[in-house]
Amino acid sequence: MKVRNSLKALKAQPGAQVVRRRGRVFVINKKNPRMKARQG
Repeated sequence: MKVRNSLKALKAQPGAQVVRRRGRVFVINKKNPRMKARQG
């Protein structure tokens, strides 16, 4: 899981989902699980 300022590049990946959990924005990707990230 990476912590990034901007998730714009990660949410453009195929299979990416943008999820809000506990007040934070996450990107999870079932097709490519290496592309997990949290904003902030």
